[in-house]
Amino acid sequence: MKYAYFPGCVISQRENPFELSARKVISKLGIELVDLEGASCCGFLLGAIDHLSSTVMAARNLALAEEKGLDMLTLCPACSGHFIRVKTELQKDPKLLSEVNKVLGEVNRRYKGSSEVKHITRVLTDDVGVEKLKETVTNPLKQLKVAPHWGCHVVKPSEEILFDSPENTKLLNTLIESTGAETVNYLEKNTCCGAPIMGVDEKLAIRIVREKLKSMAENSADLIVTVCPFCHIHYDLFRGRIEEQYSENYEMPVLHYTQLLGLAQGFDPDELGLYENRVPVDDILEKM
Repeated sequence: MKYAYFPGCVISQRENPFELSARKVISKLGIELVDLEGASCCGFLLGAIDHLSSTVMAARNLALAEEKGLDMLTLCPACSGHFIRVKTELQKDPKLLSEVNKVLGEVNRRYKGSSEVKHITRVLTDDVGVEKLKETVTNPLKQLKVAPHWGCHVVKPSEEILFDSPENTKLLNTLIESTGAETVNYLEKNTCCGAPIMGVDEKLAIRIVREKLKSMAENSADLIVTVCPFCHIHYDLFRGRIEEQYSENYEMPVLHYTQLLGLAQGFDPDELGLYENRVPVDDILEKM
């Protein structure tokens, strides 16, 4: 299997361990990633301000994948969701498609709609398969209890993404359990982490993530696993704020799913970028 790899902005700038660990585990699964030279921001953040520019930015990146004749793999759910939304819109709106390609023509590119877009979790569940994942596990993580956090954009809006159930998510549990680890259920499992409102209402954003962490801890989770770089930052970076506001300390580290899978596949923690995780991971490594 071969995919055009789209890194996005957050991972390249702030969450390098996600990409580092993803490349490790993907190589063990026999998947080849082809870097998209010249890739830019997907345009997601511009959507509410300038629809055409946001659409053109997505279409240009998709055209890069099309030129390689490959489907696109992303690590960022916001990026993959935006690409899927743009593909759907351009398929339904010939006038918009013509306008987009007129702009792309100025840089000698054309969007055709021939490449599919898949978040890494969709590749692992649909293209690789859970049984194949289990075959690569050499160090089952049976000692660990994991709180899964899907995030919003992996499954929403559900009528566009068509992946898992937003009200009763199960696939991340399945991916985690393929490593031998146990998943723990908690009341707020399907809710937002609060990160998107950090710039609008910081106290509310901190309160939301605190409620989730509290629920995870009450259900005896050893760690949290995410598949979204933005969610990961929110869980990993703002523990100090929670301690300041609520005089509570939650020591559960947060790992990217690819880091968890990499540990189960026998990779050294440093190979997976665990040294960059802000909440110390020493306790879970000792449990292993």
